Amino acid sequence: MSNNGPSTNGTHSNESRQWLRSGISESAAARRRRSLAAQNRHVGLHPSYIRPTEDIFNADDQRIKDDILAIVMQYLADEGYHASHTVLYDEANVKWKEKEERLAEAKRLKKAILDGDWQEAEKLCTKGLLKNHRTFLYSVYKQQYLEYIDRREIQKAFAFLNKRLKPLEQLQTKPNEFKDLCYLLTTKSIAEVPSFRNWESPMTARENLVEQLQNMIEFETADRNGNRYIPQNRLLTLLRQAVAYQIEFSRYHPKIAPTINSLLEDYTTFVIPNAVGETLIGHHGNVKCVEYLGVEGRTLVSGSSDNTLRLWDVESGDCLDILRGHQSRIWDVSCTPQGDYLASASGDASIKIWNVREGKASCVNTLNGHTGDVYSVHYHPNETHLVSGGYDKTVKMFDVNTGATVKTFVGHQLAVTKTIVNPLGNLIISGSKDNTIKFWDIVSGLCIKTISSHLGEVTSVEMNSSGTLLLSSSKDNSNRLWDVRTGKPIRRLKGHQNTSKNFVRAGFADNNLIVGGSEDGIVYIWDLGTGEILQKLRGHSGLVYETAWNATQGLLASCSDDQTVKIWRYDENVPIE
Repeated sequence: MSNNGPSTNGTHSNESRQWLRSGISESAAARRRRSLAAQNRHVGLHPSYIRPTEDIFNADDQRIKDDILAIVMQYLADEGYHASHTVLYDEANVKWKEKEERLAEAKRLKKAILDGDWQEAEKLCTKGLLKNHRTFLYSVYKQQYLEYIDRREIQKAFAFLNKRLKPLEQLQTKPNEFKDLCYLLTTKSIAEVPSFRNWESPMTARENLVEQLQNMIEFETADRNGNRYIPQNRLLTLLRQAVAYQIEFSRYHPKIAPTINSLLEDYTTFVIPNAVGETLIGHHGNVKCVEYLGVEGRTLVSGSSDNTLRLWDVESGDCLDILRGHQSRIWDVSCTPQGDYLASASGDASIKIWNVREGKASCVNTLNGHTGDVYSVHYHPNETHLVSGGYDKTVKMFDVNTGATVKTFVGHQLAVTKTIVNPLGNLIISGSKDNTIKFWDIVSGLCIKTISSHLGEVTSVEMNSSGTLLLSSSKDNSNRLWDVRTGKPIRRLKGHQNTSKNFVRAGFADNNLIVGGSEDGIVYIWDLGTGEILQKLRGHSGLVYETAWNATQGLLASCSDDQTVKIWRYDENVPIE
């Protein structure tokens, strides 16, 4: 460890000398934090990771809805919430009554099929229970067509094939089925064609069709009270499985089984990064900003004074794409939560919106309105708007789709260096070179609070995920933590360097840590609860402008004047300083 602190004298204890020598806290609380972080091991990404996307199950499927309802009712009953269970049961009965009406329709449909009343069958297939089951409508049409063929009514069969079956060709159940249906027009017997070799008679085929219908609606025949078998503690079992899945596919595995205290957020591992995972090389100028794409964070974006942005694969460190179009340096980037769009703020007075969802990134809109460098950009939680700040001393809100300036907020006396939106989406918070932090009401456009406690230019502002804490960075050589509700300071974070003509920024890491850059080329990690320095990450050869944390990946990224981006992770084989 390098000697960055002042010299010690004989009156200090060994612990005090270590604190002064490294600048890293050795208090009992700091040691407990580092011990907690050391209870994990890095295993990397699971090779067969399955994303929890909507196609795993259809949330609009009535069977799934009934299952969720039954599981919730079971939990309420098990936990003694009898009044709530009764209310839900009564509301569910309305749904089950509708279900009984649909079952009556199914009975009529069965009768129509067995009687060969195809007009009635078609009518019932296009409403109620089966209105979204086009595959079954195709099966009904196919049965009707085969009966035309069986009776050798070729002209009617040909017309029916073109009018009814051709539009549903994509729903065929076998690869060559529609081709065989066409071929039937030239054969003497239905059984001659491979797809219908098992054809016996119209009545047998109708009975098979009714059986197919019965299988489709079997879930509807359950007792109207919902008395299907539900495994004991089904909700708790599913929740435990979900948490276990999150732990299993986490980048870090706990050495000791963790105790989960909340289900409101996905499982994340508490780690203190201590080792370089990847160094990303490619930019031809200093790298001023870095951000993970979306919550999943498998891709990283960086912006540079070489006028480009680069997309990087977090795991391999490979450059995936170079985004060109700006005519000056990139000051800031912001991404949507899903990681499909990003916005970049540039010295060319513009903001560009990039679509990065389709593999190859493309610029889909350019937002103009500022009259100088745009220093900051940040997506609003609704993703249809973003806020920006720049050299022209203004804060602006843009409509992402139209590019129009929705509102301009005027009040700062010097350039606006950073703009963010609170999680509720009703406030904009801005930091400025005039040493102030301002809170703006989005609806009225008025400044409702100003913090003037910093003694130097404010270089960044960030808010924690709950919107209760504000973190500011300033050229008075401090990062400060504020209570958003009262506007009062909570603590001051020191140790780093932020005094000269650079935008050195800090941010939250998983609501437990604060991470930030420094002019001495070191990444600093502070304990949010105590303000103590827990770790210093050395590796950059120039000042560190900014850091970005991704909770899903458990990785920290930093960008520097040395033209590189570094990805930091926790390595149990590397001692934490």
